[in-house]
Amino acid sequence: MDSKYTIQDIADMAKVSKSTVSRYLNQGYISQEKMDKIKQVIKETGFQSNFFAKRLKMKQSKLIGIILPRMDSVTVGKLLEGVNRILEPEGYQGLILVSDLKKQKEICNISNLQQQGVDGIIIDSLGITRGHLQLLKSFDIPVVFTGQQHTAVHYVKIDDEGAGRIMGAYVRQKGHHHVVFAGVTNMDRAVGIERKQGFIDAFMENHPKAKVDFVKTGFSFESAYASGSEILAFKPTAVVCATDNIGLGVLRYLHEQKIKVPQEISVAGFGGYAVGVVSYPALTTVAFDYELVGMKTAQGLLDLIAGKKMESQSNLPLSFIERESVCGRQRDGVDKDRI
Repeated sequence: MDSKYTIQDIADMAKVSKSTVSRYLNQGYISQEKMDKIKQVIKETGFQSNFFAKRLKMKQSKLIGIILPRMDSVTVGKLLEGVNRILEPEGYQGLILVSDLKKQKEICNISNLQQQGVDGIIIDSLGITRGHLQLLKSFDIPVVFTGQQHTAVHYVKIDDEGAGRIMGAYVRQKGHHHVVFAGVTNMDRAVGIERKQGFIDAFMENHPKAKVDFVKTGFSFESAYASGSEILAFKPTAVVCATDNIGLGVLRYLHEQKIKVPQEISVAGFGGYAVGVVSYPALTTVAFDYELVGMKTAQGLLDLIAGKKMESQSNLPLSFIERESVCGRQRDGVDKDRI
């Protein structure tokens, strides 16, 4: 029985990929044909007993805790795709807990995962509080945050303020003076403060007539739709939504009120969700690569587990996508032809 075999060796002998062997070892799904091939090679080499003995000796569970704010989100799905792309080939499995958009539950989930013996934790956080920092002081496993940042922790996130500035400059250049920003509360620092403030700063720059009103919504399509009448009460020429999901809820409300978009009111969002392409009109947005965020977060965590350094990041690439939901305005407030 040779103890020097690696996962790659087993993959080569079975003529399958390394990730397929990892799925087999971690009881993930693979075809029966591939399962039989791997099982035969493992039987011949004695690899499996050595593999799990090594795990016990190194005191590794090969489990990564993942805390999410919610499951019914496009961004969460993309984030998990990126995380899994890195973890799976290395033989790690994710153990997912959901905080239901509650900070205290998020903190409890962190504690629960640590007690379950995970090798590290990824937190798609609502906001990093003193409670988070106090709890993490007692941890001997690495933790990486995504979505939020703080100087006392490791993190990977998009540039929310920069995204807001891109949209603010664009809407200003389109000739809009009065905008409603539809978004979430300051509880979520990245979306509720940084993204909104970036938009306001860029929109109002050298723009003396500029006015921005704020309407609070939740993250859901339904909560945005329910805020439609409050948004219209301000009589804006444009509605900038903190996420594409909010934007879709606003679009639905405007359609039902027979208000033409963008001729009467322009609408824009953030996120770059695929559904924004098929909405009518297609939604102008600042797109984020959430899969890349997930990949960099997972790789950073694995580096920390291996005793390497990790550089926190808050400047991942953004891309502005101009579609049909925003048009220009004349100085007298009359709509231009769509550009």
